[in-house]
Amino acid sequence: MAVTPQFLILNGPNLNMLGVRQPEIYGSDTLADIERMCRDHSQKIDVEIDFRQSNHEGELVTWIQEARDIQDGIIINAGAYTHTSVALLDALSLTDLPIIELHISNIFKRDSFRHHSYISPVATGVICGLGPRGYVVAMDALFGLLDI
Repeated sequence: MAVTPQFLILNGPNLNMLGVRQPEIYGSDTLADIERMCRDHSQKIDVEIDFRQSNHEGELVTWIQEARDIQDGIIINAGAYTHTSVALLDALSLTDLPIIELHISNIFKRDSFRHHSYISPVATGVICGLGPRGYVVAMDALFGLLDI
């Protein structure tokens, strides 16, 4: 019997404030709503997810490092760390896992500093601008990348 694929879904700083923070950009769904949507979808595509959020860069780095040996892929919405964190870039580059970079908003329609990503050079794919539904799209994309 095949082992169920494992996905790590990471969320960076301020994503715990979804539903309150700039709903005109991010919508009214909370991070708990998004996690529920991901858990529902994980049952449909038969994967297990580990859904986490942290406002602390080092904690995200530790979780990425731990994923090397237990996960089959990573979906990461690094929030503002997307545009600033060489540490996340380095950690992700060490995983040898497929990585989907995710943004709820279209970062290319926003401030110019948001157009640069430290995550993209190691990401297998990038999804942006689809709102919370982008998480489900990312899960399907990651599943499609697995050799199962």
